[in-house]
Amino acid sequence: MDKIVVEGGVPLRGSVDVSGAKNAALPIVAAALLAEGDHVVRNVPDLADVRTLGRLLAHMGCQVERNAGERRALGIRVPSAVTPEAPYELVKTMRASVVVLGPLVARWGQARVSLPGGCAIGARPIDQHLKGLTALGAEIRLEHGYVHAFTPRGRLEGTVFTFDGQTVTGTENVMMAAALAEGETVLRNCAREPEVKDLADALVGMGALIEGAGTDEIWIEGVESLRPIDHTVIADRIEAGTFLVAGALPGGDVVVKGAVPAHQEALVEKLRAVGAEVKEVPGGLRVVGDGRPRPVDVRTQPHPGFPTDMQAQMMVLLCLADGTSRITETVFENRFMHVQELQRLGADIAVDGKVALVKGVPRLEGAPVMASDLRASAALVLAGLAAQGSTEIQRVYHLDRGYERIEEKLAPLGARIRRVKA
Repeated sequence: MDKIVVEGGVPLRGSVDVSGAKNAALPIVAAALLAEGDHVVRNVPDLADVRTLGRLLAHMGCQVERNAGERRALGIRVPSAVTPEAPYELVKTMRASVVVLGPLVARWGQARVSLPGGCAIGARPIDQHLKGLTALGAEIRLEHGYVHAFTPRGRLEGTVFTFDGQTVTGTENVMMAAALAEGETVLRNCAREPEVKDLADALVGMGALIEGAGTDEIWIEGVESLRPIDHTVIADRIEAGTFLVAGALPGGDVVVKGAVPAHQEALVEKLRAVGAEVKEVPGGLRVVGDGRPRPVDVRTQPHPGFPTDMQAQMMVLLCLADGTSRITETVFENRFMHVQELQRLGADIAVDGKVALVKGVPRLEGAPVMASDLRASAALVLAGLAAQGSTEIQRVYHLDRGYERIEEKLAPLGARIRRVKA
């Protein structure tokens, strides 16, 4: 099993490029199931999760490959008939696989999809996906760990549906299904994340009639058929945010090329509050870490609030603050598993339920640590960069699910970081 070794204590300086957004690419690739033919999705990161979804589509009978002439483009050939099944062996490693459910039941009238797996960061039920599809006229059965969905009337029917709580993949799944439903659908209390808007833009490019994506109410007029995708995925705001935090570490000066300022407003507000200088530059954002950070309070919320996917990385910065910070996690109930690993590096953190009190220390010290989930992995890399001495991070397969060759991106900034192959 690979590990990453970081020799810390060197401030990062230079520029780094942001890859395409994994959380936008996955549902857009799944949306290819809505139309027969040859699809092209551009700016797709080369990540384990993307490869897993490619294997899943191949299992259904599609052809998925990287375009020889454009490395970041993914070509997908969808045949006239597919096997509408997502088996446990593939779905168990990646919760986002569930986004094939909506396209399958909308286009082929049936689907058999395993209940999802993924990071162990708390319960992430798909009940809102199933309630939304049921409202569109699908019949749902749960049997032996699988969701069986079918359309007894032959085609889904437009409806008005309000999500009980904001769910990104739930909004995406139901929106994709409604794109081929008969009549008008209004979805309320929708997730407002940029990835939802990017998927809607891709669907509109396929011929779908969608308005309001990016707000809490989405209107969809169903069409009988869609054409193949040709779409460029947005930049990954969480990877960009991770690099912004890296630049905000004491002594840092980093330009994050591809960072979209509108996607980073909540994070930038907190970075400025800790004393970092953040400003827009052509094509991205520049962050300068100005000495020891000041303490701040952080509360995770759905977009446009502070993203839960940046909580662990922000915690690393606050571990070095001159004072005590309070982090409240409201999105997932089990997302402080990185705390005990940060404590191994010398962090002073106390957790009480959904709240972590982070008492800043003058320095962290390198130690062997183990990643528990995707964003915790990134946080441990940041902590290793800030720590004095050597930090060895085990179980980096979590990291590879969401960050494209992070060690190769950080090394030109001065990071002493290397991957050790198993």
